[in-house]
Amino acid sequence: MFKEFKEFAMRGNVIDLAVGVIIGAAFGKIVASLVDDVIMPPIGHLLGKVDFKDFFVSLDGQHYASLADAKAHLAPTLNFGLFVNTIINFLIVAFCVFLLVQQVNRWTRKPQPVPAEPTTKECPQCTMTIPIRAKKCPHCTTQIA
Repeated sequence: MFKEFKEFAMRGNVIDLAVGVIIGAAFGKIVASLVDDVIMPPIGHLLGKVDFKDFFVSLDGQHYASLADAKAHLAPTLNFGLFVNTIINFLIVAFCVFLLVQQVNRWTRKPQPVPAEPTTKECPQCTMTIPIRAKKCPHCTTQIA
């Protein structure tokens, strides 16, 4: 059983998948930083100096100054601001993956169709089309070598 697992794990596509997952996780961190640190602050500034991370609803009915304050008091919260950030993260990642797949599709060569083996040939005497395995032309009765 261990031998079968080793053969499965050492196949090229499993290794490629593992590398893809690791790179994807790192890319996700980069995109999260892009959204949290670069995109959302100007949007929040344009909307009246708000931080989307602090958009939440306290489910215990009390008012808290920030999400961190609510979490410090162990209050249950509905964090729709973080949800907005996560949606923006997803849209950016999906768009980047779309661009990457589009470029890879351009780089990969389309397989050329393999030409089919000929099934007919021309008679050297009368130039009529005959089957490739013919030994004698049915039109002019010439022997075909």
